[in-house]
Amino acid sequence: MLARINGLDTYFSVEGRGEPVVLLHGWGASSQSFGGLTAALAEAFRVLAVDLPGFGWSQAPPVAWGIADYAGHVLRLLQEAGVGRAALLGHSFGGRIAIALAARQPARVSRLVLVASAGIRPRRRAGYYARVAAAKLARRFFSLPGWGATGERIIARVSGRLGSRDYRRAGPMRPTLVKVGNEDLTPLLPAIQAPTLILWGDQDQEVPRSAMETVAAGIPRSRLVVFGGAGHFPFLDVPEKFCGMVKDFLQVGGMA
Repeated sequence: MLARINGLDTYFSVEGRGEPVVLLHGWGASSQSFGGLTAALAEAFRVLAVDLPGFGWSQAPPVAWGIADYAGHVLRLLQEAGVGRAALLGHSFGGRIAIALAARQPARVSRLVLVASAGIRPRRRAGYYARVAAAKLARRFFSLPGWGATGERIIARVSGRLGSRDYRRAGPMRPTLVKVGNEDLTPLLPAIQAPTLILWGDQDQEVPRSAMETVAAGIPRSRLVVFGGAGHFPFLDVPEKFCGMVKDFLQVGGMA
């Protein structure tokens, strides 16, 4: 269904009955990316799967958004849906939003599941800064008068080669990707009061284990579980194990 939230058409689906669970997808994905997880959880919970603004069937924000903007948007959507308190499950980019909500609105979050969550700024190697410097230099030089459309094409080509896969594919959402990517959510972790389950696959090439260990160390009531043989989408790689663990955790009385 579509709801008008903060002036943006926002899509979300609702399945099942019971305690509410909100699913927040990763960058470049949509609520459909969760595959059978939504149906599995709907056997015991009321599941709201959201297309975040700029993805799926939801309208893109008119300007670059940060994590606080996305968190506020999700909070407003929950208010419109009549959800006062819910469990949150955030994957990758969605994990950033879930962290911000749980830290800043603790009374609204009953339980938290972070799946290969982004939001922890990694230690940068020298090569990273060299690539950033090269991109900035190219942008500055080829933006000079006289280059025109040729300069724009060169800048786009350099950015495409030096940027991440998400950066290359971001299109109009690129300013938002840059903005959220520069936010380090580590300081928010100690403020999270909800019991938290952190899930990560040991074949994940997007989020390092060190980031998940930082999250686990920072959230007081948390537990890190590693799925062997799974990558960045453990709910697709090991669906039975993943769904079973999440359902057990979300059941009333289940503790991290």
